[in-house]
Amino acid sequence: MAVELNHTVVHARDRRVSAEFLAEVLGLEVGAPFGPFLPIEVGNGVTLDYYESDADFTSQHYAFLVPDEEFDTMIARLERMGVTYYADPHHGRPGEINNLFGGRGAYFLDPSEHNMEIMTVPYSR
Repeated sequence: MAVELNHTVVHARDRRVSAEFLAEVLGLEVGAPFGPFLPIEVGNGVTLDYYESDADFTSQHYAFLVPDEEFDTMIARLERMGVTYYADPHHGRPGEINNLFGGRGAYFLDPSEHNMEIMTVPYSR
């Protein structure tokens, strides 16, 4: 059996607000609560389990490989939601996208200040 990532915990100030935000941007559904977690399942079966916490936590980076034909729709959702997106991970180029590795990509902050990324082509390794 190959090793696969099954789920990861995403700390949030408000699990519902953060989960619904990302689900809206990506065009996904928020699942039913599972104990203290509020899950979003992505296309490859990995679940992001949102966990609400008042404790300090470090901002994380989550990158999503998205279909090219849905990228513009996701950017339009960010614009409609009033969320600034950036071409770079340090947020120095607001309102722009990048063209890394022959694809398109953008970065944006979620309500808990995690640095989210959407990209249409995986990074070359």
